[in-house]
Amino acid sequence: MKRNGRLSVAVLGAGLIGIDLAAKVARSRALDCRLVVARAADTPGLRQARAMGLPTATDGIGSLLAADEPFDVVFDATNAMAHAEHAALLGPFGTTLIDLTPSQVGHMVVPTVNGAEAVGHRDINMVSCGGQASIPLLHGITRRHRVDHVEVVTTAASRSVGRGTRLNLDEYVETTQDAVRDFTGVKDVKAILNISPARPPATFRVAMSMVGQDLNPESVRAVAEEAAGRVRAYAAGFEVTACVAEGERAFVAVEVAACGDRIPRYGGNLDLINSAALQVAEVIADAPGPSPAAAPPPEPGHTTLAVPTGGTETS
Repeated sequence: MKRNGRLSVAVLGAGLIGIDLAAKVARSRALDCRLVVARAADTPGLRQARAMGLPTATDGIGSLLAADEPFDVVFDATNAMAHAEHAALLGPFGTTLIDLTPSQVGHMVVPTVNGAEAVGHRDINMVSCGGQASIPLLHGITRRHRVDHVEVVTTAASRSVGRGTRLNLDEYVETTQDAVRDFTGVKDVKAILNISPARPPATFRVAMSMVGQDLNPESVRAVAEEAAGRVRAYAAGFEVTACVAEGERAFVAVEVAACGDRIPRYGGNLDLINSAALQVAEVIADAPGPSPAAAPPPEPGHTTLAVPTGGTETS
């Protein structure tokens, strides 16, 4: 439970994204990382977590269910297929889940657009790395201009795309498309994911093409730069690299470089979604009222199902 003014946190999944999350949580003023979980003791991520002095466990979701106290916040960095079961199993404990998989199970949140809504939900979905990169800009542009069609093309280095993302490619595309529709009101949306094998690895990039009316270049650029500035408050490597607009068409591109921690510079996709998730957790921590994990644990003798989960990267 909340101790010394900080929320208790567990990270479920010990891949690239899970360990970078643990490092970010460990230095947070509002969060206390009390457990990093995988399924095998020899997972490289768990070795890194132990080197950081963090507690670890190897029974997946079962380790969270067996904890002496429920966690205020659990970051789910596993895969989309597992998240629904994780949410169901942790629901009775009152834990807030922040889902870094494209499961679409919880309430979708993009910090600069609807971050305050996170406080009212127990299962928060961080959409995808492409969604976190594109939606802040598209939301702003579609509030000022009529847009009838949007195409979002995400390019990520192969080395930054772990097994979790590769298992969830269809879910990634569908979730990104649905989130862009929901946050912009544009019905005709197409999302594409490119995994680049280039060497040296390509910096994470998201290109947005729009068709609409009266897409003025000065206005589109001003909105894009303002939105990017707000994202940089928690993801410093976020930059608008192209912005062209004329009449019915506009094109905006952003690149995201990772800044420190456990992720190489080209892995901006992972750094961005992790930084957004951390921002959401800190908003929850700062909200007035009781600690999120306010519900009592199940009664003695309550039987729970320990569902195995993987320690994988996701975006």
